[in-house]
Amino acid sequence: MAKVIMVQGTMSNAGKSLVVAGLCRIFKQDGYRVAPFKSQNMALNSFITKEGLEMGRAQVMQAEAAGMEPMVCMNPILLKPTTDKGSQVIVNGEVLGNMPAKEYFKYKTKLIPDIVKAFQKLEEYADVIVIEGAGSPAEINLKENDIVNMGIAKLVDAPVLLVGDIDRGGVFAQLLGTIMLLEENEKARIKGLIVNKFRGDKTILDPGITMLEERGGIPVTGVLPYMHVKLDDEDSLSERLTSKGRGAVNVAVIRLPRISNFTDFSAFERIDGVKVTYVTRPEELADADIVILPGSKNTIGDLKWLRESGMEASIYRFAQEKPVMGICGGYQMLGNLISDPENVEEGGSIRGLGLLGVETILKAQKTTLQVRGTFGELEGFFSCLSGLAVEGYEIHMGDTKASDGQKSLTRIREIRQREEGSAQTAAAGDFRMDGAICGNVCGSYVHGIFDQGDVAYRVAKALADKKGVTLRAPEESDYRAYKESQYDLLAAEMRKHLDVDAVYAMLRDAAI
Repeated sequence: MAKVIMVQGTMSNAGKSLVVAGLCRIFKQDGYRVAPFKSQNMALNSFITKEGLEMGRAQVMQAEAAGMEPMVCMNPILLKPTTDKGSQVIVNGEVLGNMPAKEYFKYKTKLIPDIVKAFQKLEEYADVIVIEGAGSPAEINLKENDIVNMGIAKLVDAPVLLVGDIDRGGVFAQLLGTIMLLEENEKARIKGLIVNKFRGDKTILDPGITMLEERGGIPVTGVLPYMHVKLDDEDSLSERLTSKGRGAVNVAVIRLPRISNFTDFSAFERIDGVKVTYVTRPEELADADIVILPGSKNTIGDLKWLRESGMEASIYRFAQEKPVMGICGGYQMLGNLISDPENVEEGGSIRGLGLLGVETILKAQKTTLQVRGTFGELEGFFSCLSGLAVEGYEIHMGDTKASDGQKSLTRIREIRQREEGSAQTAAAGDFRMDGAICGNVCGSYVHGIFDQGDVAYRVAKALADKKGVTLRAPEESDYRAYKESQYDLLAAEMRKHLDVDAVYAMLRDAAI
């Protein structure tokens, strides 16, 4: 059996995901086989494994930090909100169906066997499993039949580190209030407190730490600084979604109401001089050098929002002079028509932006696969990508067909890994054409299209050249190599400010 430790938080976006990633990297550096685990994740940022199964991006990021291939058993339940009151429920990487929140709340305990089975499978691959909670364990309206915080801690007998966010204020109230709202047996599981995102001189904080330990009866295991590491996150509260400002090159991503997979654009953020902003108003496009329409969990609804907000007209005008790109749902929106005969979203048909000669029919069967290929011989602005390698994954509920004469963006094939007994076999499908390009407008179904090699830098440099400005090439030419350096930086910072010996003691004394 693997040793386990769990990271819970006082609220959403307290930094649980980053702390888990840092612990995974530390354990990996110390020679252990380590894996992340989150029983239930709610996010619109997802990933497709080599088996064609869907899981949350946070556990993919943590798996990378652990040096392990992402596996769906790291995240057996994924909830993807479709409305304010309901979500698509994905179990073991496959769609179970859509459920209103009340219905899922009653149903979720039926998924405990799936959680247990996933955890037991993960134990076959890991010496240490670092578990992430969700939200807060003190959300008293959700504690009944909990399967993601103290419920899972009890299920696998895990000691808990509780993380509070000092950057948002009230960290002592966060931590003490959470402890006070727990049952005694739950409180006993918390073996250490972490004050996260601290800025300034720690000695000023020391009196508060002393009082926190006295009143809470639990030691403070670390005071982590506000760490300037650039790693994928998936929370709707992500600071990258609200960050503003200007750079030498400005990438404007339309912040759709149901935006998904905004991690597609993280590769731009490592390039000095490039600023990525998420925009909701037409006037915010004034300084943009490229506009990107991201993925969406409700393409028709978000297309209507584009129309009502005035963004559609602004994007159309922008495309007459500067490049526009769409990924997944954004690609569908750039076409001529989206039809929904099976009522996958809202039913009926809706006119697209008409910037690409494609039409989409939404279908209930979800496409989930990894792909690999190359960009075609392109003209116009995107000629900077001609012949470059493409690697990523597709997640969409629809088929898109190009009209006669419409040029494709990439040539790709499916890469699927299937299990056959204890052996794994890679199967590659035939090459097919993906996406479309017309002048300075293009679209693709491939998530992660900017992550391979120097694709993001090629685009950024072409934008800089067009403006007559100079960009410095990243020290790491490959985005994946850059992420490796960021995981090492995260681990180094955590080792400085976290009592790692105390964490190892918690692992040794894991039985509660």
